[in-house]
Amino acid sequence: MKLNERGLLVVLSGPSGVGKGTVRKALFELEGHDLVYSISMTTRPPRDGEVDGIDYYFVDKATFEAKIENDELLEWAQFVGHYYGTPLDKVEAQLKQGKEVVLEIEVQGALQVREKMSDAVFVFISPPNKEALYRRLLRRGTESTETIKKRMDKAEREFPLAHKYDYIVVNDEVTNAADRILAIIRAEHAKTERSIHKYNEMLEVNKDG
Repeated sequence: MKLNERGLLVVLSGPSGVGKGTVRKALFELEGHDLVYSISMTTRPPRDGEVDGIDYYFVDKATFEAKIENDELLEWAQFVGHYYGTPLDKVEAQLKQGKEVVLEIEVQGALQVREKMSDAVFVFISPPNKEALYRRLLRRGTESTETIKKRMDKAEREFPLAHKYDYIVVNDEVTNAADRILAIIRAEHAKTERSIHKYNEMLEVNKDG
């Protein structure tokens, strides 16, 4: 029985190249959950195989900046010349429906969300070590050596920010990381602060009955 009717916002974050997307996909393939993916918005062009409205909402710079101006984004960041952000209205609509919303974003964006939605669950995905992160960026084969260096420099600044998250999950093996995150989500639902109101209501109903 689910005692908290409002959905749970789960923020998966970590340095670029750590495998956030791969872990998120593995999480959704597990059984025994009702998760929905919060699709981010970006001004970068789609990579091979990416589909608008499924992987990202791909928009132009003017459209994105208008949403910043109108405070229509839960968070946003700019990196390597492109904007990335989360449409606020879509997240709120899903939470009100009681859905478990998974947000996969960069560290800068996650810290913005922390300020606006403190009841969200924040998970920092870490590589086993820095060398593993560098190898993952190389294997992607989508960016220049200069861009990879920028991402590694950024990661060096982001590693110390892990203490601002509720949980740290090491992506040593994708399935293991996904299992740990699902366990976190289940535990969060049972937290007294999330469920006590509904629990007290249930006791009152049973007493009247």
